[in-house]
Amino acid sequence: MQPNNAYITKVLLIVLDGVGIGEAPDAADYGDTGSNTLLNTATVTGGLVLPNLYALGLANIAPFPFQGPVVRPAGCYGKAMELSKGKDTTTGHWEIMGLVTDKPFPVFPHGFPPEIISAFESRIGRRVLGNKAASGTMILEELGKLHMKTGMPIVYTSADSVFQIAAHEDVVPVPELYRWCEIARRIVDPYNIERVIARPFIGEQGHFIRTDRRRDFAVPPPGTTVLDLLKEQGLDVVAIGKINDIFSGRGITIPVHAGTNARGIDATIQAYHQIHRGLVFTNLNDFDTVYGHRNNPRGFKKALEEFDARVNDIIEVMDSRTLLIITADHGCDPTTPGTDHSREYAPLLVYRHGITGKDLGIRHGFSDTGKTILKLFSIPGDVNGVDFIDFLFTNRL
Repeated sequence: MQPNNAYITKVLLIVLDGVGIGEAPDAADYGDTGSNTLLNTATVTGGLVLPNLYALGLANIAPFPFQGPVVRPAGCYGKAMELSKGKDTTTGHWEIMGLVTDKPFPVFPHGFPPEIISAFESRIGRRVLGNKAASGTMILEELGKLHMKTGMPIVYTSADSVFQIAAHEDVVPVPELYRWCEIARRIVDPYNIERVIARPFIGEQGHFIRTDRRRDFAVPPPGTTVLDLLKEQGLDVVAIGKINDIFSGRGITIPVHAGTNARGIDATIQAYHQIHRGLVFTNLNDFDTVYGHRNNPRGFKKALEEFDARVNDIIEVMDSRTLLIITADHGCDPTTPGTDHSREYAPLLVYRHGITGKDLGIRHGFSDTGKTILKLFSIPGDVNGVDFIDFLFTNRL
């Protein structure tokens, strides 16, 4: 039986941001030996209750505490190894869409050089606070009160290549914060800094809360991605969450902001009903931002179980011509001492009605997913990756 590419009219691709499944072969090069976001979270919290994901084959990728492999998984399952240099959101998503990054983005563990900061201060007409690598929540507690008193924005970075600007919504209107980010984007472009991130927050000292009006201003992809090829062929490409920001709007036909996992899932289901033929590409960011970076394994567990409870909501609306792919962009192990991303394999779960569950094995590159999506829609394209379409349309093991 040959693959019937025309059979699929819609693909739902959901990226669980930061949900890795074990250290990659080169994890030691990144200081991430022992990282395993899913299994370590399961271990320290007494197990994960994920019946729907286990049914699709999650525990067939790796045995979980209190949950072994299922005999007849409902989906195809495997894990993917990242080829790009780095362990950040942008490189992970770009690689999923067929673009491998050979050179890592620059990082600034000691803060940004004076020429960047002075140029930024001159353009916005204010001095800045911070200019160091820090946890986003901790730097608000350290400098939030002073920011509210002076109006000086908080500039900070992390282990990733990011220029982050935090400002209280009552002190700096969010549109003004976005304008500052656009200024910063132009300033840091020559340095190839991956993202400028607006970090609006509310509250008061001891109770500052980052709002869901975050926005990322990313460097555009340096080459053709699967999204570009889909759009060129007239397919719908719906970007949910921060996908539009990650790709700088390239290859996107419908951008949809969704500030939480729950809203992202709702938007995914809504987009499914709206499009005729194409891709719904969703990033669910709460795992990473709200729990992984804050070393909160119990919160991470809760978010995973909440997502699992919604998996059937997604599957129930799918028709027989729809494919669901669930994967990740990197790890963000909440049980390790640091608060940064971790270099891990990404889980890979694939489902369509009537599929025979098979082991996809270890995919050498996140880009196998993008290559498969192109082949499903019979679109040629010179992007990285080896498709796994035969697993989805034949009974061959």
